[in-house]
Amino acid sequence: MSQLLVAVGVLLAGGLMALLLGRWPRAATVCGAGTALLACGVGLVPAVQVLQRGWLLVFSARGLPVGGLPGVADGSLVLEIDALTAFFLLPVFGLCGLGAIYGGEYLLAYRREKNLGAAWFFYNLLVASMALVLTARNAVLFLVAWEVMSIASFFLVTFEHEKESVRQAGWTYLVATHIGTAFLIVMFVVLGVRTGSFDFADFGRAAGAVAGVADVLFACAVIGFGTKAGFMPLHVWLPEAHPAAPSHVSAVMSGVMIKTGIYGLLRMLTYLGAPPAWWGWLLVGVGVTSGVLGVLFALAQHDLKRMLAYSSVENIGIITMSLGLGLLGLAHDRPVAAVLGFGGALLHVINHAAFKGLLFLGAGAVLHGTGMLEIDRLGGLLKRLPIVGLTFVVGAVAICGLPPLNGFAGELLIYVAALRGAAMRGTEMAVPSVAVIAGLALIGGLAAACFAKAFGMAFLGEPRSEQATHVHRTGVAMLAPMFVLMAACICLGIFGPLVVGRLTPVVVDAAMMPAEPVTRCLDQAAGNLAHVVIVAMALIVLVVLLTVWRQWMLRKRTVGEAGTWDCGYARPTARMQYTASSFAQPLTHVFRALLRTRMRFDRPEGLFPREGRLSTETPDVFTENVYRPAFLGIGWAVSKLRWLQQGRVQLYVLYIAATLLALLVWKLG
Repeated sequence: MSQLLVAVGVLLAGGLMALLLGRWPRAATVCGAGTALLACGVGLVPAVQVLQRGWLLVFSARGLPVGGLPGVADGSLVLEIDALTAFFLLPVFGLCGLGAIYGGEYLLAYRREKNLGAAWFFYNLLVASMALVLTARNAVLFLVAWEVMSIASFFLVTFEHEKESVRQAGWTYLVATHIGTAFLIVMFVVLGVRTGSFDFADFGRAAGAVAGVADVLFACAVIGFGTKAGFMPLHVWLPEAHPAAPSHVSAVMSGVMIKTGIYGLLRMLTYLGAPPAWWGWLLVGVGVTSGVLGVLFALAQHDLKRMLAYSSVENIGIITMSLGLGLLGLAHDRPVAAVLGFGGALLHVINHAAFKGLLFLGAGAVLHGTGMLEIDRLGGLLKRLPIVGLTFVVGAVAICGLPPLNGFAGELLIYVAALRGAAMRGTEMAVPSVAVIAGLALIGGLAAACFAKAFGMAFLGEPRSEQATHVHRTGVAMLAPMFVLMAACICLGIFGPLVVGRLTPVVVDAAMMPAEPVTRCLDQAAGNLAHVVIVAMALIVLVVLLTVWRQWMLRKRTVGEAGTWDCGYARPTARMQYTASSFAQPLTHVFRALLRTRMRFDRPEGLFPREGRLSTETPDVFTENVYRPAFLGIGWAVSKLRWLQQGRVQLYVLYIAATLLALLVWKLG
């Protein structure tokens, strides 16, 4: 545990030093990025030790007063690393360390107009707060770290605050995260009153004390943690905040920060006792909805980072539907479904951190090189940024769940869990399992179309704009983290069976099951995965051998090159290529009732038309039809109370005194 405390201390000290060095951008960058990288390396040590050796690391400082609620005793500052915490710490420290290397070069482009010391201060603060969220075993400490995480990420999202769209995205995120925090406060207050303590250990020992309100607590946890994770319809901040933030921050927020919501939900489930079946049904419904709608909205986007943000909603949906299967397995005493459900969700957590981090860093390299992210104005980048294109296509294949890369491994466990559930008698497991199979299959097909559009329109063909023609090269500091994440996507896929076999302690902690059935189920799943990986690798080797054989056969022949048939056009232009909108239009048209895409079509007219134009826009239906009208209504209602604001300090002091007097009378009564 001492290494973790050192890591948090280095992060905070390095952030403060970077803040003080803000007038010297390079010095602030070296200090901020260097201490972040050092701290992440140190923080990985206890996480790996816990997973390898089965340790339980605890730090405790007793006797801290956190009372003030009826029946709640004084609490304590408790940090703990068990297998579940260690598993989530791996992507936090791993991706944040790589993000620090990437950000060291990425942010220098803003050195003449921004205070980079402040950016690195909040980055280090974000990493430290996420580590404390995962290790906290006291409700007060957890909420403090949760709030610090939210505030630090808010300032990172608003890095370019001079832009109106960025400020709007920041406020949307801040409001959304505090609505979620309000539900978490209610949950912890009820738990504290029921158990007489704010310590998580007492929550677990007094699980029977919350039996009467377990359903309410679960609902609060789903809303509170689901807002951070991005469950639909609580996702509206993701497509706004992720495109606004610097790219390495987007990678961290999407790859690991939203997973703190998944971690919090898992942690609270261990304190709420045996789950009823409706908990699993709810998570399956939320997961399928988030997954399908998330990938549909991703397919309809024109901005590369906004598309990746909606894809994060999709992958959170995959994780959530798998957790739902796990809860249903526990509720109906189906250990295989429970183990594979929790195992698939946890494996997809680590896999998503790898390929989504890679894709956001790739999008940042595109933005760094061209100055824009509009897919319809890109094109031909593979010739100009070949390394970025290579890493991006690996991430795209991984996120589509194709073997032998890592995205396939987690989804296979989910498929097996759902197939086992569908084969059981009765509807209690069959119906949600069939829904998961159908949803996962639809998500996989739409994700393939989505990322074929993203890679094909951005990297293939000819440039569609001057910016895409003259590209600024990407430096080694930005390429190195992308190579590491690309290698992680490949290795986690090829060695996926070994990873699945090492999930036993994590699943035991998450599902609260005995180790023996967990080990047996995971070993069998690892064997099934190994067969698929071997076949996929054999096919890849066969393709490579055939390519080499073809080159050898043609070595003494003359091979000429000629232009492809150009439909009679002597000089084709980039405007004759497919655009991202036209590529996705057949699929978005099928789901137009859900997407509500707005289309503007200027038809060519006359015998010799000069131009025609088609443009589409797909706003978020929940933002447009739910949240915006609701907040406009709240704003209108609050405006009716403006007469209370007289601008006189004495009157405001009177308001405070009257409120305190009313609370005193209520308390005495």
